[in-house]
Amino acid sequence: MTDLIPLRGRSTMALAAVSAIGLVAFGWPFFTEPGSALDSSHSGDAPFLFVAVLPLLAAIVLAELTSGGMDAKSVAMLGMLAAVGGALRALGPGTAGLEPSFAVIILGGRVFGRGFGFVLGAVTIFAGALITGGVGPWLPFQMIAAGWVGFLAGCLPRSSGRAEVLVLAGYAFVAGLLFGLVMNLWFWPFASYGPETSFVAGDPVTANLSRYAVFYVTTSLLWDLGRSVLSFLLIGLTGSALLQALRRASRRAAFDAPVVFER
Repeated sequence: MTDLIPLRGRSTMALAAVSAIGLVAFGWPFFTEPGSALDSSHSGDAPFLFVAVLPLLAAIVLAELTSGGMDAKSVAMLGMLAAVGGALRALGPGTAGLEPSFAVIILGGRVFGRGFGFVLGAVTIFAGALITGGVGPWLPFQMIAAGWVGFLAGCLPRSSGRAEVLVLAGYAFVAGLLFGLVMNLWFWPFASYGPETSFVAGDPVTANLSRYAVFYVTTSLLWDLGRSVLSFLLIGLTGSALLQALRRASRRAAFDAPVVFER
């Protein structure tokens, strides 16, 4: 694996900070007191979250640029894969939850490391939103969740050959479901779906999670299966060739080669 964004001191702190913001953003309704004012559209807090996320993502990249851990070739690779993934998002929005860009995020994280995978996931979603007009209060939540998908792809155990492709395809299937499971939390606590499936502020976390499980199975599962199955098939059928292509590009770019200045 070529680690294009090594997680050192400053970049690790930035990634931990943006992940902590994400956990709070998704989970805070479960810990509010009864009668708390909850904004049904996140119109109040989402812009501030967006403002917080983007500088922290930039900080991960800039920290490595200034310390010599990432060069112009790494930035170019990030931009190219994010552009491809963003363009692929135009094929999926509104169509049974299909997300072909997930294959790009997962393979990029696998080949170029977990730090690269996190930034790639977030930037891909941002680029796709600009292309498709999908900019809204949900966008920062999508960026964080997709960043986690790319990060965890870089954390998968070492393997090779067909076994590696099967591991990545299986991960893609699970990640497709988990992405939807997490993303629903940006809106689920703020709407009424019925007594068995709605969030109740102040109730025990276990009770609300039980209601959410019913809500997810009855409303979101089939939609998320489209994303999971497509990602599984894309990586299962083309993963070997795409991994070889990315690793060949990595070798030719010589990301690990030291820079030597000669007179």
